[in-house]
Amino acid sequence: MSQPIALLSVYDKSGLLELAQGLHDAGVRLLGSGGTAKKIREAGIPIGDVADITQAPEMLGGRVKTLHPAVHGGILARDIPSDQQDLQAQSISPISIVVCNLYPFTETISKPNCTLPDAVEEVDIGGVTLLRAAAKNHARVSVLSDPNDYQEFLESWKQGQGNVSQNIRSKLALKAFEMTAKYDEAISGYFREQYASGDLPEDKLAGPVQRIALRYGANPHQKPAQAYVTEGKLPFKTLCGSPGYINLLDALNSYALVKELQEALGLPAAASFKHVSPAGAAVGVELSETEKAVYGVDDLKEPLTPLAAAYARARGADRMSSFGDFVALSAPCDLATARIISREVSDGIIAPGYSNEALEVLKKKKGGKYCVLEIDPTYEPSAVETKQVYGVTLQQRRNDAKIDAKLFGNIVTQSKELPQEATTDLIVATLALKYTQSNSVAYAFHGSIIGIGAGQQSRIHCTRLAGGKADLWWLRHHPQVLALPFKKGVKRAEKANSIDLYVSGEVLEGGEKAHWESLFEGPVAPLAEEQKKEWASKLDGVACSSDAFFPFPDNVHRARKSGVKYLAAPSGSVMDAECIKAADEHGIVFAHTSFAALPPLKMGVSGLNLRSEWKKETEQENCLEEM
Repeated sequence: MSQPIALLSVYDKSGLLELAQGLHDAGVRLLGSGGTAKKIREAGIPIGDVADITQAPEMLGGRVKTLHPAVHGGILARDIPSDQQDLQAQSISPISIVVCNLYPFTETISKPNCTLPDAVEEVDIGGVTLLRAAAKNHARVSVLSDPNDYQEFLESWKQGQGNVSQNIRSKLALKAFEMTAKYDEAISGYFREQYASGDLPEDKLAGPVQRIALRYGANPHQKPAQAYVTEGKLPFKTLCGSPGYINLLDALNSYALVKELQEALGLPAAASFKHVSPAGAAVGVELSETEKAVYGVDDLKEPLTPLAAAYARARGADRMSSFGDFVALSAPCDLATARIISREVSDGIIAPGYSNEALEVLKKKKGGKYCVLEIDPTYEPSAVETKQVYGVTLQQRRNDAKIDAKLFGNIVTQSKELPQEATTDLIVATLALKYTQSNSVAYAFHGSIIGIGAGQQSRIHCTRLAGGKADLWWLRHHPQVLALPFKKGVKRAEKANSIDLYVSGEVLEGGEKAHWESLFEGPVAPLAEEQKKEWASKLDGVACSSDAFFPFPDNVHRARKSGVKYLAAPSGSVMDAECIKAADEHGIVFAHTSFAALPPLKMGVSGLNLRSEWKKETEQENCLEEM
């Protein structure tokens, strides 16, 4: 049996001498490259040079050391006759152990004075090739890429008298593959920033933009932050302003929602997002005169387009939650829609295009800092998405389940008539749930969300929260509310807040009460409970969807109090029969959906990667704009 050979070529020389001595004592022939061989030899440990087997000197200033058939043939050869014949024909000896780690690329580029040539020289070629070759052939070869593994390996080698278990070789190979993958990721990330970043001048861009720097991550102290893709081009471009981390989470999730809405219903769609959940979403159903007044667009000079109607509905669903929203449109933004947005406190917008007039209007918002993103409508995210939580990577198939009328075909109640309008509302509600934090319930009416209970720990609290919002939405239609005598000059956000206080019956005292009263021309009579009850009884035909089954019939009873006539939820509860019984009691049409529409984990959003060092984003700018 020939003497086993170990090839050593390391940048990090921690534990190197102890390893070399142990291998030599175990009868292993040592070969080293450059500084590795020099350090071992100076310690008095016998070692040969790589040039002894390649018969070629190191060249190009050390760029070429181990890239030679004598090296890689010896590493990659398998224990099969044809490979052994090839080795004999070329007088190549098999190599059993490869000890290698890489140039410190990440450390180099982290230095403030690092230049492009500095970074280039730290791109390890021979080391990566050694690691990959040895890891590939781990059925025979042991690859040591981490000094922390030296001692365990030596003990195993000695105990096995040169035979290391396959488990150890497999573990070491996996670590080597992970090292090279992380190394390549760092290199591609650096050169992406150098050659494909959106902040580069045109003459410096080597190709399509793949990356943009963000102001900061989820919080202002989380810097640096960026958004990037690893294939193709970034699917959006910034036309005005500068998006933040949370802005992009809102923008990309909301656009995915409106795109699905338009595909499912054939109508332009809009969404109003806050904190990575929809405050409202709607499709372009024409507004009645009353609805125009409720949504504050009755004085708009431009004719209301279907897209403008969709955003008016989406924004008006829950005006309190939509304050400082991120807008998403499924179709190019027109002037009427831009006019509505220009009057609201909003962080930004994403759409597949803008008319010249609309873009001019939007660019004037927030002193020219309003975030305007244009997304490629043909972009399709990858099928797999990932997220890292507390250092652990989660991966899943993207939630690409299609939501359409077929989903509501399994009607389990005595009442079975599901008109087209109700189907539209169920689709709107269910799709909104898909992009809401999980454990959620949504109410929809006239093609619009009117209440969402998002991310609550119990289903009944979701149903109550969404129902309560729907109740307030409906009370805003009350003639007494529409006739509130606001003083001239009261701003839209202040009107929305005062109306919310009025319809909710919030008890005001002291300075808060005085301020509220100062907004009106005269005394305002409260809405009596009997008035509210009578008005609530007029709301009917509402659709309600849940992203998981109802565990108890109390959800059905609560939904009916907010005018729900059409209900959709997955089956699977031990109380399904009781929930159906409750629906029959109220004459509700109840469809058991074929799957739970639980939203995806908030992962690499729509195929993009958002990254920051280390949730909340201040609303100070919104308040300043309103002031």
